[in-house]
Amino acid sequence: MLPHVVAIRYVTPLREGGSLPGLMEADDLGTYVVKFRGAGQGRKALIAEVVSARLARACGLAVPDLVTVEVDPALAPGEPDQEVQDLLRASPGLNLGVDYLPGALDFDTAMGGVDQALAGRVMWFDALVGNADRSWRNPNMLLWHGKLYLIDHGATLTFHHRWETAAASVARPDAEAQHLLELLVLPAGPGDPGGPRRSRRAPEIPAGQCG
Repeated sequence: MLPHVVAIRYVTPLREGGSLPGLMEADDLGTYVVKFRGAGQGRKALIAEVVSARLARACGLAVPDLVTVEVDPALAPGEPDQEVQDLLRASPGLNLGVDYLPGALDFDTAMGGVDQALAGRVMWFDALVGNADRSWRNPNMLLWHGKLYLIDHGATLTFHHRWETAAASVARPDAEAQHLLELLVLPAGPGDPGGPRRSRRAPEIPAGQCG
């Protein structure tokens, strides 16, 4: 079960994502990126966030702590942005909070700090959960105190949005075809500017690496 907090103040919207998460302060004195159940992606995106974050930790990968956040729609009138007001009113009760990492930097491969073994494990994990949302355009990784953190897993496990077609998901191409970390893991070959076309398969992880 996730820890539970109560939101006491809406700080600012985070407009990088399509679901308009918001930075909120809570009664435990923590600050969280809150993802609202009333957002367009719906509750199943929040379920995917929780399940994939737990799987990532089981694989030894770092993710920010998650909490459930009680949101009172009474906070809405204090916000000048009508879109934020509407979202708060549409999200009473439990929502998902992601621990805010102050000073964290969006990861770029030019920064270094990620070796081939870690890059391979991230790619393997993203293939496992069907995550196609970790590209150079949208890395969804942060460097905080020298450590790589994975964030934003609402687009994973898409099969659970429509269970009648879930079995077909195993035949879909691997999600890491455009993965940001691909060049750190897979050798170049004939179709790439630097050599032969790269394989789309992430390296296998030895037994026991994921829980």
